[in-house]
Amino acid sequence: MRRSLGRITLLLLLAAGARPVAAQVQPPLNPDLLNDSAHVQLRLPPDSLVAEPLPAAPDSARLVWLQTPPELRDLVADRVNCFDTDVPHVFNNTVMSFVNYFTVRNRAYTQRILERQNLYFPLFEKYLAKYHLPQDLKYLAVVESALLPTARSRVGAVGLWQFMGPTAGDLKLVRNEYIDERMDPEKSTEAACKYLRDLYRQFGDWELVLAAYNWGSGHLSRAMKRTGTRNFWALYPSLPKETRNYVPTFTALLYTMQYATEHNLHSDELHYQYPEPTDTLLISGRSLDLRKFSAQFGLDSGAIQKQNPAIRKTYLPASARAYTLLVPQCVSVEMAALDRNTVLDFCQVTLPPPAPLMPVAPALTASDSTQTLVAAAEHAPTDKPRARRVRHTVRRGENLAAVAKRFDVTPAQIRRWNDLPAKKPLLARQQLVLFLPAAVTEAAAQAAGRKPPIPARLPLPADKVTVAVAPEKLREDSGAPDQLADVPGSALTKAVAVAPRTAKIAREAAVATTDPGVTDDSLLAAYIVRRGDYLTKIARERGLLVAQITAWNKLTAETLVPGQKLIFTAPTATEPATLTTTASVTPPKARRVAAAAAPKPALPPLTLPRTHLVQPGDTLYNISRRYQGVTVDQLRKLNNLKSDEVKPGQQLVIVQS
Repeated sequence: MRRSLGRITLLLLLAAGARPVAAQVQPPLNPDLLNDSAHVQLRLPPDSLVAEPLPAAPDSARLVWLQTPPELRDLVADRVNCFDTDVPHVFNNTVMSFVNYFTVRNRAYTQRILERQNLYFPLFEKYLAKYHLPQDLKYLAVVESALLPTARSRVGAVGLWQFMGPTAGDLKLVRNEYIDERMDPEKSTEAACKYLRDLYRQFGDWELVLAAYNWGSGHLSRAMKRTGTRNFWALYPSLPKETRNYVPTFTALLYTMQYATEHNLHSDELHYQYPEPTDTLLISGRSLDLRKFSAQFGLDSGAIQKQNPAIRKTYLPASARAYTLLVPQCVSVEMAALDRNTVLDFCQVTLPPPAPLMPVAPALTASDSTQTLVAAAEHAPTDKPRARRVRHTVRRGENLAAVAKRFDVTPAQIRRWNDLPAKKPLLARQQLVLFLPAAVTEAAAQAAGRKPPIPARLPLPADKVTVAVAPEKLREDSGAPDQLADVPGSALTKAVAVAPRTAKIAREAAVATTDPGVTDDSLLAAYIVRRGDYLTKIARERGLLVAQITAWNKLTAETLVPGQKLIFTAPTATEPATLTTTASVTPPKARRVAAAAAPKPALPPLTLPRTHLVQPGDTLYNISRRYQGVTVDQLRKLNNLKSDEVKPGQQLVIVQS
């Protein structure tokens, strides 16, 4: 026994004496990795922190907890525990660290949220009450987006409630090139309430609902199945860092915004936002330029887009069906005084007219000649070349579509000009021959650059419209024909305030009657029909009616042939219209007497078309809207249609009332 004790003591002394020496010995390198360039072994000194790391430092939440005075911790804990809500709120060191962040370290961020609080919280409370959800969930939008409807996260979540694309699709929120309803405050809020209601039906605990809203219900369900628990704080170690902080952040923001006054966060220097009185305007079947619409009513260019953050561009396309546009209440008051269709037609998106191209008639074989080239050759000038020959060398990686787009021609033309097979790709350094339009003269270029004049805004009912009255009419109204010769010239014009309906009739009369004595720069005297043109498109680009073009050109149908010549003025001379909008310029006495003595012109009768050629994009509904007294049912019966489907090139019978 004594011998064994002595042996144990000797071994302990040897170990104690050898420990300092062993601590200074560097372990040898692995001989298998000496020549491996992918594994590099660093020689660390024995006293390095990597060789012998220090104990882990306390986390920031624990540090904030230790630095916070106990009295303040107890006060915040009592206030959090006294929340009267269906959502449980746990107070711990993580919640306290976020309370310190929102009330001390980043007060400016919290004050920006307080400025927008009154703008969106009434909307949130309305829909939360509609779906019987706790009112505290309105602070979830604060955590997600800081109450910014156009907020966008780094992973693609958008809007007040930060919906991802697939989730927005499941909730029936429209997303396209022009509209993203995730940024619509009202529609996205209702979708968020439905989503939260479904999550609560799945998990039955509001803390788990908040975690699933951030992480996803599928990820949370798998974590619960893996750990076998249904409590958020039991799942806390298994959650990602962002989801772990999500529920404490929600509790801290709820406390901060409810006790913002106690922390002196409110200030007179803050710009608090409040809801403005608005009205709705239904837009369907026509485009709308929001900047032109705002200027019409004297609003800031971004006023309409601020009310409608879901609109991604500065205009609504004609394909937007039944879109409810929010407008300030002052707009609805002025719209009631004006003609609604006239205002919306004025505010449509106007594109500049395409530059007129010179007719192209390249020297082709007899088999390639068509009616289009023959008609173009008849109207083309003979003293100058009609086309110029261009040679192009195909570059590496260039295809037929790229070459056609570069020279503004079609791939079929390039194949025909160069006798190329249908599906054979182009080769590098291959030579192609192209026929492009000849250089346009300076006068033609100036005519092509002219744009139809667009007024800054439509006249309101309060504006004065001066109507020039003929002398005979003045004699009948005044009852004193003998004294009319002594009346000065300025008295022959009478300014009257035109009512909305009268203004509409006057505008229609001004469109229907054309004065050939006055040159209109917005209309060309003649136009050569190009491929793809149709009457509705030509009339819309030039601000005319289809019936006017049909009557002036004596068309029996709406069918147009490429190369056909159209005129945009009445063929017979007409006298100047009696409507004028200037009261300051007074014509001489002799001119007035001559204008009064001249007979009033008679407009040529408009021949209404009895057939309609279906164009690309036409529907039975759009066709019925173009002809007075025509309905979809009548079109279906007259043409023996079993459905509403029509095809381009189809001839439809039209009978107008």
